[in-house]
Amino acid sequence: MKIAIFLLTTFLLTPFLLILHRISITIIRMKRKLFCEICPFTYRLSMEKEILKRHLRDLLHKTRFARQRTESSLPVLVYRHNSLIRRRLGNVNMQLQENKATNLALAVTHIDGLVIRPGETFSVWRQIGRTTRRKGYKEGLTIAKGQPSQGIGGGMCQLSNLIHWMVLHSELTITEHHHHDGLDLFPDCGRQIPFGTGTSISYNYLDYRVANLTANTYQLRLWVDDEYLCGELRAAEPLPHTFHIRAENEYFSREQGIVWRNGEVWRDVIDPITGQRLDSQLLRTNHARVMYECPPSMVIIDK
Repeated sequence: MKIAIFLLTTFLLTPFLLILHRISITIIRMKRKLFCEICPFTYRLSMEKEILKRHLRDLLHKTRFARQRTESSLPVLVYRHNSLIRRRLGNVNMQLQENKATNLALAVTHIDGLVIRPGETFSVWRQIGRTTRRKGYKEGLTIAKGQPSQGIGGGMCQLSNLIHWMVLHSELTITEHHHHDGLDLFPDCGRQIPFGTGTSISYNYLDYRVANLTANTYQLRLWVDDEYLCGELRAAEPLPHTFHIRAENEYFSREQGIVWRNGEVWRDVIDPITGQRLDSQLLRTNHARVMYECPPSMVIIDK
């Protein structure tokens, strides 16, 4: 009788115990992940939490953001740069580049003509706002977890890259700047600026922000044409110095079978009258893992 009861109990409880075992394994595995890594829903939830936190921080800190835009340009051209919109980046779908052109054309209209007065802070996301389908934004190239991806409004990093490059040639103070840290995602294709001078932004908790701690007034002019994203940084008064950004000690290395891109980015402060270099500032040291197939012509130093 006891054996029969034991067998019946075992038969009835076995499925339940198996379910508990599977749940336990799932929980253990989940504990090894961040909350945002569990599933797409928790990732989205984590993003919304960070967005809300940024709104609350801005409200509490009472930062004075630049808001006024004007159609007339300030008289002094500080720096001008054009950035090719449709680049071939590895195996990235070129339709994403076409969509990026649309996204950039929409975004620049929210920044063009913005005046940054003394004591004010410029924020990319405070100007552009959230990029949504309803506003006309399309699926564009994004970077997620160190890999090319796509998302609505993709391509905004090219806009913040352009602004950052112009700001580096001024006396404005960068107060928030994020990188695609530690990764060289695409092979160079007509590179115009040093590797490592890019930015990474994501609404709104990864922002690019610049404070005007000078007595001068600055202005951003941005527009797009058929090929380029174009920008000018202008000012009310001439700057006391000019700036030159350069790369030094660049090379590729192989370390434990992994190829890395190395180098330094420097900023020289120049006397505009004599052309003499007054100071040199190390902006960044690069040690980025190469994520693409290295061409045979690439010189790699084994370490």
